[in-house]
Amino acid sequence: MRKMTVTKAVETLVRTVERVAEEGERVALTRNGKPVAAIVTAEDLEFLEALEDRADLEAAREALKSGEFIPWEKVKADLGL
Repeated sequence: MRKMTVTKAVETLVRTVERVAEEGERVALTRNGKPVAAIVTAEDLEFLEALEDRADLEAAREALKSGEFIPWEKVKADLGL
């Protein structure tokens, strides 16, 4: 994965996006030497979102197995709805 400062990414955004889209390159954006974001292909993003959905589903199934439920009215009250 290529690293690039946010400032450099702004200066070269069009070319960077082209390289990501056409060559599948992944770019880690850094600020003060620390990674803060990434530019990835749409396919990579879809894959990551699918993984996140799967993890959420597994967590929900585990929570249901526990048998502990929070009444809907309490959830709404906690959220200020």
